Amino acid sequence: MYITEETNPRLPYLRDKTSKLTTSPGCYIMKDKAKKIIYIGKAKNLRNRVTSYFRKGQDHLPKVWKMVSNVYDYDFIVTDSEFEALVLECSLIKQYTPKYNILLKDDKGYSYIRVTNEEYPRLQAVLQKYDDGAEYIGPYTSSFAVKQAVVEANKVFMLPTCSRKFPQDFKKQRPCLNMHIKQCMGVCTGRFSKEEYGGIVRQAVDYIRNGSSDSIERLTEEMNRASEELDFELAAKLRDRIQAIRKAAESQKIIDESIKDTDIIAVTHNGEMACASVIMYRGGRLFDKASYFLGEYDDGVKMREDFIMQYYSSKDFVPKEILLDEEIANGEIIQKFLRQKYGHAVNISTPKRGQFLRLTTLAKSNATEYLSIKVGRTSKEIKALEELAKALGLSKTPRYIECYDISNLASSNMVAGMVVFENGRPCKKYYKKFSIKTVEEQNDYACMQEVIERRFRNYFEKTDEGFSIMPDLILLDGGNGHVNAVTPVLERMGISCPMFGLVKDSKHRTRAVATGGGEISLVKCRAAFNLVTAIQDEVHRVAITYQAQRHKKNSYQLELTKVRGVGEKKAAKLITTFKTKEALKNASEEEIARTAGVNDDAARQLKEIIEEM
Repeated sequence: MYITEETNPRLPYLRDKTSKLTTSPGCYIMKDKAKKIIYIGKAKNLRNRVTSYFRKGQDHLPKVWKMVSNVYDYDFIVTDSEFEALVLECSLIKQYTPKYNILLKDDKGYSYIRVTNEEYPRLQAVLQKYDDGAEYIGPYTSSFAVKQAVVEANKVFMLPTCSRKFPQDFKKQRPCLNMHIKQCMGVCTGRFSKEEYGGIVRQAVDYIRNGSSDSIERLTEEMNRASEELDFELAAKLRDRIQAIRKAAESQKIIDESIKDTDIIAVTHNGEMACASVIMYRGGRLFDKASYFLGEYDDGVKMREDFIMQYYSSKDFVPKEILLDEEIANGEIIQKFLRQKYGHAVNISTPKRGQFLRLTTLAKSNATEYLSIKVGRTSKEIKALEELAKALGLSKTPRYIECYDISNLASSNMVAGMVVFENGRPCKKYYKKFSIKTVEEQNDYACMQEVIERRFRNYFEKTDEGFSIMPDLILLDGGNGHVNAVTPVLERMGISCPMFGLVKDSKHRTRAVATGGGEISLVKCRAAFNLVTAIQDEVHRVAITYQAQRHKKNSYQLELTKVRGVGEKKAAKLITTFKTKEALKNASEEEIARTAGVNDDAARQLKEIIEEM
């Protein structure tokens, strides 16, 4: 989005002031007409950074555009170094809480693990503590950690999670699928006594409280004792339980002795709004999780840096390790700030593989889920658009996507379909259908050129609401040839919009994305691949359906021209006037004669043909 003097009449003054600004590091303080501080930023070079806000032709993200539109004046504070600017920025934001800076609001609450008061107790994650005779473990500040711990313990110790009541429902129904896939011990079969089952529940509680290492140590002692007492059946069960805990420890994310004090941070966005999640490990255990709504999306690197500064400036503790889902530019400076504030070394890194990459992926999933609740979109839709933007190298998430497909039978009935996906969902009110007008012989490239030119001619003329929106991404059902054919059309019309082709395999399934000079595989981006496939399938459906309708209409029209004195124009007038076959069949001979402008004999013949169709 471009800022103009119509948007902000103060731009000439601001540009003139900025041209005289120092090139030293420092902080800039943006103010509105009421002299209220609306944004605070830092810069290595004040003149270059502030100039970027007011420069002619500068393309801004929506959040920045709104901020610049409201800037009436600004102040600045020069510092000796970029590090001092960073510290000052953090202090000023904390003091003034400007409207357009990130202001953290988390999702905190308290949670408990409940061991139900039943003959055969269950483990449950709950948000409140009731006076119901149950045993409660907690409170915990993280509902996320509680849910993960309960799921893990139920899985490791094969505890039932169904709605059946025990012992009332013993042997009343067949065991469910969970027992057959070894996710449940099968209490419903009645093979476990109350005492035996209670012992297993205590082991699960011990596992939650003390971790896998302590659980394995205690269970090993019990197994050895059972062997010495010649209770080999119990010893075998304990052996299997130890193996289950060890196997779970290899992949579970709740207890990991190799992860001491670590915070894992991820930021996600849907092109408009952004959220961050922090997953905290303390002493080898998943300790807490917090999610924050960051408001309107800005530059991803800057948002992560600003979040880290604000998040830790208000904390009493910072771990030695901070893992990020994406790299930042000022990592060394931020590490220096945190080291001086907390008195110990802090390492900020972005893992590329292994268990730490899995943890950043987990944090990203949590941020996505939290954002989906805030914006009313599913996490799959948000993830798909973000993956697509990253795979295609787009500067922003494509909120509004248009896709085109050509359909024809040889050189007849050549048509095109246009579908629109907004925020990852079909927006059918903006779908369009095109009848090819300038291409007489089958030529998909020429047809696509005509369609794209007509679409953007309508954009400039503002004749239709569906054409008045500039897409964030254009997709063409075709390969590199289609992209290369249409690119000159966009350049000639002055349209700057990312465009790619959708390549299909021999079975007409989406295979890759064409760039005009090569292909981009989306195999590793499953969410983006599924979205692109859905778009390609939808545009193909629209185009082929319209082509079939046109073919049927033309065949119908051709039948009518068999009557002497009835040409294409008269046949077309009948079809457009009565619109449907049913309406045409219900028309009288007099109405047909009057509409087509033919005599009674021709009208009678037309009526006979129509009724036979």
